Amino acid sequence: MITVPLGEAKNNLSKLVDEAAAGKIITIAKHGRAMAQLVPVGKSNGQRIGAMKGKLVIPDDFDAPLPNDLLDAFEGNHA
Repeated sequence: MITVPLGEAKNNLSKLVDEAAAGKIITIAKHGRAMAQLVPVGKSNGQRIGAMKGKLVIPDDFDAPLPNDLLDAFEGNHA
């Protein structure tokens, strides 16, 4: 783990991000006190596109107009 003062982190952010991406954990300190960390982003768990395929059912009337009483409730109209 590397600790870097805030001013140095500002001046070397690109380098520090590259180091974090390479697996290092970088702590940014302000007045000698740890304030934040740069950490590597975890690896993706694989494809997420289509993860729910076949698990959701959209009814044929999904986009049909709402009944008047329900529409009135959404619009704040009271009977």
